[in-house]
Amino acid sequence: MMKSWFMSLALAALTISTYAEKPYALYIPARGNKETLPVIYLFDPHGNGSLPVNKYKPLADAFGFILVGSNLSKNGNDMLTTERIWQQLYADTRSRLKLDERRLYTCGFSGGAKAAGYIAIRHPDIRGVIAGGAGLPDYEQPANFSFSFTAIAGEGDMNLTELVAVNEALNRTTTRHRILFFDGKHEWAPISTMEQAFAGLQLDAMRSKFIPPDHVFIDSYIAKSKARVEAYNKNQQLIKADQEYDYSITILDGLSPEVGWFRQQQAQLIKNPAYQQQRQTARNLLAKEQEIKSSYMPRFQQADMNYWSTTISDLKGRAAVNNNEKAMNQRLLAFLSLAFYSYSNQLIAANNNNSARYFVELYKLVDPTNSEAWYFSAVLDMREGHPPSAEADLKKAVDNGFRDQQRLDQQPEFKALHLHFNFR
Repeated sequence: MMKSWFMSLALAALTISTYAEKPYALYIPARGNKETLPVIYLFDPHGNGSLPVNKYKPLADAFGFILVGSNLSKNGNDMLTTERIWQQLYADTRSRLKLDERRLYTCGFSGGAKAAGYIAIRHPDIRGVIAGGAGLPDYEQPANFSFSFTAIAGEGDMNLTELVAVNEALNRTTTRHRILFFDGKHEWAPISTMEQAFAGLQLDAMRSKFIPPDHVFIDSYIAKSKARVEAYNKNQQLIKADQEYDYSITILDGLSPEVGWFRQQQAQLIKNPAYQQQRQTARNLLAKEQEIKSSYMPRFQQADMNYWSTTISDLKGRAAVNNNEKAMNQRLLAFLSLAFYSYSNQLIAANNNNSARYFVELYKLVDPTNSEAWYFSAVLDMREGHPPSAEADLKKAVDNGFRDQQRLDQQPEFKALHLHFNFR
């Protein structure tokens, strides 16, 4: 059951939970106290529902969406747990809020994206999914879904190719789908990118006749999209221009005759030799990236700190240079981060502490702002008999976004520390 903290809903437009023990974070636009509004349920991989709610609340005001961020759904939950969390979350919000039940959406990042997709596949009332940094849930194949699917990928995200593959596979289905890219890594999308995703949900609702066509909104979106296309073409970012055409064609289909302009411009673009050269360069880089990843595989089995230190330093240097290989190098760093996480996690679970320490140090080296790297390091600090180092590493984990008090409380190595962090 909800605690009394929720009772302030009737008195205020905004209630945000920032504590792990509260089941969800919530933002209601001011109009939500009077009107029935659509809702987007947000799933963060670390159970930090406040993060996306706070990040996207300006969009909630602009579009009139209620935002609900789960504090309980997180990486490590099995799908039965995810289902139970969803059932409780939906039941409570449905009983307390003025929801437009024709317009229920899920949105997640990384493992949260998989949770968002899992829920939508099993609950036909969900009308749209926004999946950032990860594709469909494990073992689920693209199919004729009853919801729209918006994929979002940072150009430096190690899962970019997965999201592209899902989007292309959905081309062979009846599912309305699209993909957005942004200049970034494996992270929640910037507000400018999420604004386009929210616009897609709004236009879907018009197309489905859940809300009347808003021609002012449609014309405004078209003007913004044309401005982005003009900027991309001016800067010779022709692949980005093509991606903009694709996205606008998908979300404007059936709503505006201007969709014909986007189709015509795209047809001209793909005949442009400069575009074709950029496309071929991008394909060559993906092939090069795969070759580099393959070269790393045997090195994971060799305790060669010098090799990895040099490799990581070199990748970071090249990822900082603004050229056509920047995003590839960012993805390679992210790939190594995920690999070192996986080895660290497995070895810690197996109590193979010496080998775990090797991979944890590499994890911290390649991804020093990742809270998991410092959390793992703190676990090993305690096993090695260094409580002060454990406290320092846990502080760094918190500084880098760790918010899971329950996990901290249940970690046997930390029982003697009696720590409690303020996760505000």
